[in-house]
Amino acid sequence: QVQLVESGGGLVQPGGSLRLSCAASGSILSIYVMGWYRQAPGKQRELVATIGSGGNTNYADSVRGRFTISRENAKNTVYLQMNSLKPEDTAVYYCNTEVLLRYYVARSTFWGQGTQVTVSS
Repeated sequence: QVQLVESGGGLVQPGGSLRLSCAASGSILSIYVMGWYRQAPGKQRELVATIGSGGNTNYADSVRGRFTISRENAKNTVYLQMNSLKPEDTAVYYCNTEVLLRYYVARSTFWGQGTQVTVSS
C-alpha cells in the first residue's frame, strides 16, 4: 500500500502564501502523476493541479497564475506553492498520486488524509 503524508496547511491572511508538501511512501515502483485536489465546506472536491513524471503540469483555471506545483523525484514528494491566497481558496487540500506498484502491473491511485487551508483576516 501507499501512504501520502501532507503538511503545510494552516491559517493565512488574504494575499498571503502557503506551501503544501506531500510525501509518498510504500511499495512504489514508479510514480506517474502527483497532484492536489481541494474540497470546500458544502462543495464538491475539485482538481487544483497535477504534475506528471516528465514535469508536465495542469492547473485549474481558478488557481492558474497563483499556484505552482512541483516535484522532488528523489524524495517522492510533491509541493504546492500557493500565492495571493483568497478566502475562496479555503478548503481541505488532498494529495493524490497515480503509481505503479511493485506487486501489481496496473496503475493505482491513492489519496492523502487532507490538510486544512483557511484564508481569513
